[in-house]
Amino acid sequence: MRAIAKITAKGQTTIPQDVRAALHVAPGDLIAWEVRADGTATVRRVQPLDIDYLRAVEGTLSEWHSPADEEAYRGL
Repeated sequence: MRAIAKITAKGQTTIPQDVRAALHVAPGDLIAWEVRADGTATVRRVQPLDIDYLRAVEGTLSEWHSPADEEAYRGL
């Protein structure tokens, strides 16, 4: 699929309908841009984070938080 969109003086653009449909994005959704060294760019939909889920998972990670773990993984 190829689509062309114009950039405004404020750096804004409209995402063409076909592209929005292909990415399954709607108003309020997040998108991420990745620009490569060769000047090409890709854009993808970003899934919103489920904060309640992440907090639940965080509670299970305490087994990995000890002085030995801190020493072993400090340089990562």
